[in-house]
Amino acid sequence: MGTGRRSGRRDQEATTVPEASTAAANAPRSLAEALRARDDVALAALLHARPDLLNPVPGDVTQLATRAGTRASVVRALDRLDRFALQTAEALAVAPDPCPYPVLEELLTGSGGGDAEGAEARDALPRALGTLRDQALVWGGLRLVRTARELLAPSAQRPSPTGLGPTVAEATAGMSPTRIQEIVAAAGLPATHDPVSAVAALTGLFTDPQRMSALLDGAPAEAHQVLGRLVWGPPYGEVTPEPTPPVRWLRDRGLLLPASPRTVVLPREVALHLRGGLAHRRTEPLAPVVGVYREHRPQLVDANAAGQALAALETVEELVKSWEHAGPLVLRAGGLAVRDLKRTAAALDTTESEAAFWVELAYAAGLLASDGEADERYAPTPAFDDWRELPPAERWAVLAAAWLPATRTPGLVGDQDAKGRTLSALGPDLDRSAAPEVRRRVLDLAGELPEGGVPDPEAVLERLAWERPARGTSDLRARLARWALHEAEVLGVTGRGALSAFGRALLEHGDPAGLLAPLLPEPVDHVLLQADLTAVAPGPLLRPLAEMLAVLAEVESKGGATVYRFTPGSVRRALDSGQAASDLHAFLAEHSRTPVPQPLAYLIDDVARRHGHLRVGAASSYVRCDDDAMLGEILADRRSASLGLRRLAPTVLAAQADPAALLDGLRAMGYAPAAESRTGDVMVARADAHRTPARSAPVPVPDGPPVPDATLLGAAVRAIRAGDLAATAVRKEPAAGSASGAPGELPRTSAAETLATVQAAALTGSAVWIGYVNADGAASQRVIAPVRVEGGFVTGYDHTADEVRTYALHRITGVAELAEDQV
Repeated sequence: MGTGRRSGRRDQEATTVPEASTAAANAPRSLAEALRARDDVALAALLHARPDLLNPVPGDVTQLATRAGTRASVVRALDRLDRFALQTAEALAVAPDPCPYPVLEELLTGSGGGDAEGAEARDALPRALGTLRDQALVWGGLRLVRTARELLAPSAQRPSPTGLGPTVAEATAGMSPTRIQEIVAAAGLPATHDPVSAVAALTGLFTDPQRMSALLDGAPAEAHQVLGRLVWGPPYGEVTPEPTPPVRWLRDRGLLLPASPRTVVLPREVALHLRGGLAHRRTEPLAPVVGVYREHRPQLVDANAAGQALAALETVEELVKSWEHAGPLVLRAGGLAVRDLKRTAAALDTTESEAAFWVELAYAAGLLASDGEADERYAPTPAFDDWRELPPAERWAVLAAAWLPATRTPGLVGDQDAKGRTLSALGPDLDRSAAPEVRRRVLDLAGELPEGGVPDPEAVLERLAWERPARGTSDLRARLARWALHEAEVLGVTGRGALSAFGRALLEHGDPAGLLAPLLPEPVDHVLLQADLTAVAPGPLLRPLAEMLAVLAEVESKGGATVYRFTPGSVRRALDSGQAASDLHAFLAEHSRTPVPQPLAYLIDDVARRHGHLRVGAASSYVRCDDDAMLGEILADRRSASLGLRRLAPTVLAAQADPAALLDGLRAMGYAPAAESRTGDVMVARADAHRTPARSAPVPVPDGPPVPDATLLGAAVRAIRAGDLAATAVRKEPAAGSASGAPGELPRTSAAETLATVQAAALTGSAVWIGYVNADGAASQRVIAPVRVEGGFVTGYDHTADEVRTYALHRITGVAELAEDQV
């Protein structure tokens, strides 16, 4: 919803030019009156800009105005202003109420106002005032909403962002009349008859540029230095019981006024004179420009981003698959233990902060979750299997669509919360509602540049700080922006810092797969075997080939080409999974574009020859082998002492260790044992992949109420208008002795009077005003036109709800006919 067109009455309220003083007589007397004068488009714009006002929908304009002036709602509205609109509101908070337009203009441009910055502020002021009016923070003749004035006006406990102090009248509120007269006399003013006129005389002196300049010309040089330290804030300074002569000179003439026994304050009028009339040291009417920091060819950007996107897919798949057999335990308070995050980072060959990002991304996409069992662990979800079957471009689109609106913030992992507890990955306290808005805004700024243009990161931060200045000390938005730039790069939304073509598609219509697919390499069905026991995959491998190779070899390095290394342990792992040596030879011969090197063939045959020569079973456990000499060798080895071995027969050893520990112990000694079942068959060591029950992806935590759509806005405006009609409808004068309420109150009539009045209205087709209490006990006022009265119910057109409704007669508290001009 935009600002829309304003009606004639709205134009009167929205006047932001110097001619506003001529309309002062017609200015609204309250915020409710100002809102009532708006047309439906302007009212809808207010509700769109401040959606918290719709929860619930106000009953009438008076309720809307009351809610718009509450502290929580005003704070939220102020927090969403840009820097110049906020500076305008801050200037209004230190200006008279109501503030003449020229006074406000001078506060923002200075008493001279002729420099370039002053001209920019003068040109931007109508827009800033329009924003404040649209959001109901300013109304009438430039009146700041009372709650906003209380929040922004300076006080000893809460200094103003302007750095200004209290006015002379405020600073002298508790001062004795004698002391005020002494200050008036020292300032060269004639004595007055009362403190009020004395304060007015001082104020007049401090706001008169010529007389003020003459007074300051007589000040000691050191006094000017004191004023210079206080002029831009903070305006308070400590003094000793015996102040120095320059401070005494200023204090005697009221240029410094006592705030406490040991503190003085610079009055607002004095500071404004010294500042040249400016409320802020530097006004910022224009948004900082985000220019091109570096430029690359668009084709290079897209290729680089596509490479990052492919690497992201491989990283997420590797991460989730590594958790499908024995995922990390869930902490009691929720989240991932630090040691498990370190282990995951080592497995992914990345930093802990990067690992936290990938873990949170997979969680946001619904690919992993906690399994909910007694020994609760993280594991892949069934959605992970569906995701793996998608084409690469669509798999990336799923990740990007989960990342863009996510409120979970992995950059916070490792920080501490308000109670000093460390925030963990997948923990419950990582949601930051501002994250999606900052993330999208950063990408939008990058998208406004020409294709291939890289935005200056510092300029992006300055722009975000201007669009939503932090009124506190938090730097969260700046941190969120830095994380967004980094995450967009590692995910592949940007390439070399510039927004990619499929990244633009993600922002515009959320379907980047069509642009990304041609940029990704086709999966290959072969590898290149080398004599140094390595294999090079010249591109992404087909899934069956990749899964088999992941069992048979270890990944040594990643990049454009993945390098796998064959080791005795990796070959044994393949044999443990049920493969025979002949199967491995056939697999390599089928999928290698180069002959199988002799060292690799020897390695497979050597491991296979020793694999299963020893058999381990459950006694507690046992070892059997046809070669009794080998069993004797094991018994003689000191490293086997912890296994508790003893010979039961020439070819059988019994062990005190369980089969799994016995297998690990013998492998650590350099043997290649195989586990066997109760029937003596070799057991295939292939763990079943664990999946959680069906889980939905985490829902982002919104930043306040959702932005209403046009349908909801239209319905809300109609309800408010109808409620306003009911609340302000003029009733006929009640008959003598009736119990009708006072204006604005619910009508009170007896059941017989209610029935008679409603029946008469149904016969004549007129509207009546009723008071109604629903089943929840909520009372409301309504204007209805009855059409049928029967069975204890009245059915009619409800002007308040803009629809036909039926009401129980016994719940109607009273009824009144409308005045003739209201029917």
